[in-house]
Amino acid sequence: MRLNKHIAESGHCSRREADRLIAAKRVKVNGEIAGIGTQVEEGDEVLVDGQKLLVRKARGGGRKHVYIALNKPIGITCTTEHEVGGNIVDFIGHEQRIFPIGRLDKESEGLILLTSNGDIVNEILRAENRHEKEYLVAVNKPVTPEFLAGMARGVRIHGQMTKPCRTARIAKYGFRIVLTQGLNRQIRLMAEAFGYRVKQLRRVRIVNIKLGALKLGQWRNLTPAELQGLLPQRSEW
Repeated sequence: MRLNKHIAESGHCSRREADRLIAAKRVKVNGEIAGIGTQVEEGDEVLVDGQKLLVRKARGGGRKHVYIALNKPIGITCTTEHEVGGNIVDFIGHEQRIFPIGRLDKESEGLILLTSNGDIVNEILRAENRHEKEYLVAVNKPVTPEFLAGMARGVRIHGQMTKPCRTARIAKYGFRIVLTQGLNRQIRLMAEAFGYRVKQLRRVRIVNIKLGALKLGQWRNLTPAELQGLLPQRSEW
């Protein structure tokens, strides 16, 4: 089994985070610093930051994975690093080891998904370009038709054009935007390109999963129907 998959299935972190740990030479296998693509056999000793990786029981004999929807408050950082104050894992305090699927800026609030199933995170992130994510945004100037049309067409940020998206005015200083991308600080940078400053940003939907009546700072387990809508090709969760 590839090392990143082994780490993810242990529940330590997602595959993406495992790749970062391996690249940073923070993982050893049988006393040797591991590399990307290292294979792990049964009985191999894996150390992350000098600590032995605890492997889950075989499937069917351990606890089921959890899938969570959180209404993230402003100030919470989407990281599994416990050294970071206000990290999302400590904020939730779940009994299982969980990690976020994707991210939501520290300055933003709203819906974010978390799971104990590190093996599924990359699969969901790979499907992001098909996944709609809906946001409500408040800005510092009146929303104009020209601004909404420009946002919808696409904006050059991070050296690339954003994909076309849907926008709609919801108030004098507010609009709704539906993206199928997840670039870093995407909406804030898009708005800045037109001279606007985002004052409040709330994510209210990911695909078929809605924030709904979930109060700020609260979380709930996803329903089977929500999971199936997130990755419909998966027959088992």
